[in-house]
Amino acid sequence: MYRVGIGYDVHKLELENTLILGGVTIPYHKGTLAHSDGDVVIHAICDAILGAASLGDIGHFFPDNDDQYKDINSKILLKEVFKMIDKLGYSIVNVDVSIILEEPKLKDYLNEMKFEISNCIKVSKENINIKATTSEKLGFIGRGEGVACQAITLLTK
Repeated sequence: MYRVGIGYDVHKLELENTLILGGVTIPYHKGTLAHSDGDVVIHAICDAILGAASLGDIGHFFPDNDDQYKDINSKILLKEVFKMIDKLGYSIVNVDVSIILEEPKLKDYLNEMKFEISNCIKVSKENINIKATTSEKLGFIGRGEGVACQAITLLTK
């Protein structure tokens, strides 16, 4: 049996905050404003996995009004999500991610992101694809006010 799930996350960018994407700290003068570490890549992947397993979404398990998740490393959340589906007998076939961010350019960080994600969900780097694109200067992303991410995953049982 195969199941597909999609995930989406978005966060505001602010000066002097840390930018963490796919478990990697990206040097930049802006970072995400969030309850956790604001890693939109991992949050979108969590939602894709949870959706494929019909378990709901990341906010159900790790609410942003719960102090135990304040500033939490999102890789911890991804590992917990993986444990949930593993207990149900699912494994991850592949993950495909699209990061939408005007700047900075991410090409030099994509392999490291794949490595970090691979370690969390026990999937070969070859089965994780991460793309980065811009919004062509349109909207809040184009103005440098935010970052978004879409993810899709295929589970098998």
